[in-house]
Amino acid sequence: MDKIKTGISSCLLGNKVRYDGGHKWDRYITETLGQYLEWVPVCPEIECGLPVPRQAMHLIGSPDSPRLVTIGTGIDHTDRMLRWSKNKLIELEKENLSGFIFKSRSPSSGIGGIKIYTPSGMQGQRGKGIFGNAFLQHFPLIPVIDDGRMHNPSLRDNFIERVFVYKRWKQLTDKGMTTRSLVMFHTEHKLLIMSHSQKHFAALGRLVAHAHDRALHELQSEYINLLMEGLSLIATTKKNTNVLLHMTGYFKKQLSSDEKRELLELIDHYHKGYVPLIVPLTLIKHYVRKFGEPYLKKQYYLNPHPVDLMLRNHV
Repeated sequence: MDKIKTGISSCLLGNKVRYDGGHKWDRYITETLGQYLEWVPVCPEIECGLPVPRQAMHLIGSPDSPRLVTIGTGIDHTDRMLRWSKNKLIELEKENLSGFIFKSRSPSSGIGGIKIYTPSGMQGQRGKGIFGNAFLQHFPLIPVIDDGRMHNPSLRDNFIERVFVYKRWKQLTDKGMTTRSLVMFHTEHKLLIMSHSQKHFAALGRLVAHAHDRALHELQSEYINLLMEGLSLIATTKKNTNVLLHMTGYFKKQLSSDEKRELLELIDHYHKGYVPLIVPLTLIKHYVRKFGEPYLKKQYYLNPHPVDLMLRNHV
């Protein structure tokens, strides 16, 4: 697979574009994820015409429609930012993005938890940055995260997993999807979906089971919306344990009593938090290779992203 095009707040790459002339370089993003992701840098404040350095800004008003105003001087840059955002989103449509990493706490790029002040200067509710919110509205399916949430192992794993799934989906649609290829895509992602949401797993299963009764374009749209919604839910220890136990059923005739006991013991240790997910998964992958189990061989749950990212070493 070629590198996956992913949008990113420019300051996270080390570019000196922040209001104070500084940056927020993130070594993990550039050096680790950068092996697999091709960055498309965006800095809303610079690209809409503001200088470096510049006056710091914050959001004022209601969470639904906050204003972007300089601190101290009260200059309102909201309309300028909204005009630029509208044009930038059209540009980004051509980039074929599969994800976006935003700068946290930014009044322009933040995607959640941004402080919004009252006109009197008191902190009120929290909301989204001007460009961050516009991106979410324009690209509801594209996986997003901010650099703050990237430090949470479960949220980081969830984001990167979704980026790879969305990229595979886009490759499938670019080739020209058929009902057969959609069914195959679903089959290969079954256990991955199960690890996130049993509800979405069942709903997607029903959708695919009646695939021939629907117009393909309607089926595609409903499927990808349900899929990305389901995958946005965190794969908890309990959910992963259920999937691990489900997979052991494929080896009930091949494994000896001691091998079964060892595998179930590792799964129990994972469930209790003694070992990370990678430990029982490694043994299951060994048995998949040893016995050539055809269904599990195809499951992206076993290899949702490159192993050297070591994401499952921490969940």
